[in-house]
Amino acid sequence: MKKGSISVQTENIFPIIKKFLYSDHEIFLRELVSNAIDATNKLKTLSSRGEISGELGDLTIEIIADKEAGTLTIRDKGIGMTEEEVKKYLNQVAFSSAAEFLEKYKDDANIIGHFGLGFYSAFMVADKVEAVTKSYQEKSKGITWSCEGEPEYTIDDSDKETRGTDIVLYINEENKEFLEDNRIEELLNKYCKFLPIPIKFGTKTETIYEGEGEEDEKEEKKIEVDNIINDPNPAWKKSPSDLTDEDYKAFYRQLYPFSSEPLFWIHLNIDYPFNLTGILYFPKLGNNIEVQKNKIQLYSNQVYVTDDVKEIVPEFLTLLHGVIDSPDIPLNVSRSYLQGDRNVKKITGYITKKVAEKLNDLFKNDRSTFEEKWSDLNVFIKYGMLSEESFHEKATKFALLNNTEKEFYTIEEYKEKIKAIQTDKHNKIIMLYTNNPQEHDSFVQSAKGRGYDVLLFDTVIDNHFVQHLEYKLGDVTFVRVDSDTSDNLIQKDEKQESVLNEDDENKIKGVFESLVSTGGSVEVKAMSPDDQPIVITRPEFMRRMKEMQALQGMQGMDFPDSYNLVVNSNHDLIAKKLVEEKDEGKQKDLAQYLYNLARLNQNMLKGSELTEFINKTLNFLK
Repeated sequence: MKKGSISVQTENIFPIIKKFLYSDHEIFLRELVSNAIDATNKLKTLSSRGEISGELGDLTIEIIADKEAGTLTIRDKGIGMTEEEVKKYLNQVAFSSAAEFLEKYKDDANIIGHFGLGFYSAFMVADKVEAVTKSYQEKSKGITWSCEGEPEYTIDDSDKETRGTDIVLYINEENKEFLEDNRIEELLNKYCKFLPIPIKFGTKTETIYEGEGEEDEKEEKKIEVDNIINDPNPAWKKSPSDLTDEDYKAFYRQLYPFSSEPLFWIHLNIDYPFNLTGILYFPKLGNNIEVQKNKIQLYSNQVYVTDDVKEIVPEFLTLLHGVIDSPDIPLNVSRSYLQGDRNVKKITGYITKKVAEKLNDLFKNDRSTFEEKWSDLNVFIKYGMLSEESFHEKATKFALLNNTEKEFYTIEEYKEKIKAIQTDKHNKIIMLYTNNPQEHDSFVQSAKGRGYDVLLFDTVIDNHFVQHLEYKLGDVTFVRVDSDTSDNLIQKDEKQESVLNEDDENKIKGVFESLVSTGGSVEVKAMSPDDQPIVITRPEFMRRMKEMQALQGMQGMDFPDSYNLVVNSNHDLIAKKLVEEKDEGKQKDLAQYLYNLARLNQNMLKGSELTEFINKTLNFLK
């Protein structure tokens, strides 16, 4: 037996490994399985170059838990190590054989690589670690390296007869969870689900049917088969020409078993100036964007890294689902690394460009289908335009505005449609919109009666989006349809003449001012006799401020619920019935009724007031 000390920079390396090497102890399994994959890929590379003769045999990696012995073993049938290699690679912390091998065979090696301290992550969960190994080289002998979490180690001969390496972890008391089958399988599914070599963990029971005839006539038989937990050749590693739509959907179901079908997808495949593969799916978003965020999984050569990709893709792209795989992103990712890395910035730009190109192609090639999917796409596209300048520029070609008639227009098409009638006296194009067509129906109908068009903006980010477009377009102003009377939504020079004199107007104003609640103001205004007798409007500026406050979750800035009560002096119920009523009590009752009718239209009449209004209406009908 030979003894030695591991070559380290500090005597305290093992306490550092156990506590600080990774934020999460469970990562050890990813590191050790990844090393097993490396060892196997090295063997395949040497074989492909003719440096190993004969068949390689079964290369399946095995994970073996032995609760009685308290061990967890990661077994590969890869390249193995000689005694010299054991001394070189296992005894020098932070020296990675993968890096050296990659340099030598960089043209055709597929090494997950650059793990450095990865092997030593085993000491986070184990009191003792053994590496039982035998090199592929002829006449090599079996070696057992053993270390108990101190710089001292031992090397013994072993009776191992087959090529490859067993890493045996003697799990410590506080990490016994990693001997439980359910916990191990959970980790393998999380980190190793798409690794390129089959990974076996125990066995599973399958049902087969034997005999002749129909299936229900055959004998049912249960057999034990290897439990292979991974898909070594996932969809994103295949050529798009080899995949059908059903293949893409099946892979989506594999990633997100309980989700609705995706709208469409983008297959990413680039090898210069960086390596990147993957599939990004457009999910059916609806209006709850937070539920849909952070579903993209990041891999490095098929090894799962994280689903927190906001440093790699722009914020709006976190609404997409799917997989990004890049060997140019290291496994042990830090935010500071990602923020400063040039490759990451190139990847960000590339993905944004590909997403914009896909959307533009869909719009140009099949506009009607694009319009059908707009309810699911519009939050994503608007979010992108708000948050990413480069995407905004591309998206102006395919971002749509849809009106209450369910018609769709690009921004430029819509400006052309409405500019003749909806340009105000300041030469601004006024785009009218509603965020609640049912609640604003009377306002929408009134606007349409004047020949105006009304857009539908009813998503969670539309308050931001209308202000963004105002800023970007310059010649456009958005006005919500209930923010003013229909004759004043688009300010023109011409004014309607009132049928009432000034005294009557002041009298009417006084009657209504005695009725309005806090925050309301009264204006008597000459409008069309066909307009409503009383209209309640909400100032655009104050309403936007309140909506912005609510969206940002701000507290403390308590904006009053302000509104304008506009009395139509040209409506018969005002100009004749109310003005000519001599009985002050009856006059006030009528004014109150008309006021409540307007409040009902704005969903402001509730509780006991609503009950009283209904009873009064029934009395009127009697």
